[in-house]
Amino acid sequence: MINQRLDGRVAVVTGASKGLGKQMAESLAEAGATVALVARSGELLEGVRAEIETGGGKAFTFVADISKEADVESVASEIRRQAGVPDILINNAGINIRKPLVEYTLEEWHRVMSTNVDGPFLCTRAFVPGMIEKKFGRIINVASTMAHVSLPHRTAYSGSKFAVLGITKALALELAPHNITVNAISPGPFATEMNLPLMQNPVLMAEFNAKIPLGRWGKMEEIGPLAVFLSSDASAFITGTDIVIDGGWTAQ
Repeated sequence: MINQRLDGRVAVVTGASKGLGKQMAESLAEAGATVALVARSGELLEGVRAEIETGGGKAFTFVADISKEADVESVASEIRRQAGVPDILINNAGINIRKPLVEYTLEEWHRVMSTNVDGPFLCTRAFVPGMIEKKFGRIINVASTMAHVSLPHRTAYSGSKFAVLGITKALALELAPHNITVNAISPGPFATEMNLPLMQNPVLMAEFNAKIPLGRWGKMEEIGPLAVFLSSDASAFITGTDIVIDGGWTAQ
């Protein structure tokens, strides 16, 4: 069996302070990786770091807004200095603003795009040179089922996640000669903070559950093993693709 351990690897996870990012970071640490946790909230990051280290893992925290070029350049330098040159990058940080298009301001549109699209671009650009030098890399971009299907009031979010898939495919081709794989994960509904507006609305929850053949939302612990697999040697022949984890929603 090909090894799925990540001992000796350095992994960067953006949006690691909560939700799916936190879960993936903890799973990578359990698999042996040293994890660089990146998010805007230092207090929340410290809580994640404490959990990882209590479990025997190793983690560092870095406060940054990944939509800002200066922040990314600064945090990339600090990560290399404190944790080492990264082997793995999970571009997970993202936001969603749900409202009709005609009510959207240009500032709100830019906010979604700058976090969900500019962020992965800036982070990948910052860390790819080190991966090329190592002749090894694993890049995972977190997209969404909303990059495959959509719903009303998701114009900016769906648009940003479609862009993530395009970036994934192009970069997979560009970086393949350097032994760097680039893949995406498209989660369906999971019980994250981003989805609280849905979870607190019984009518919307019923509508969502009706769309999922398995009849339930994803469990947080179900995302981590997929991230570990795509970060490991076991996924060495997988690149340029998107793995949907949605209970069957997009199969319909």
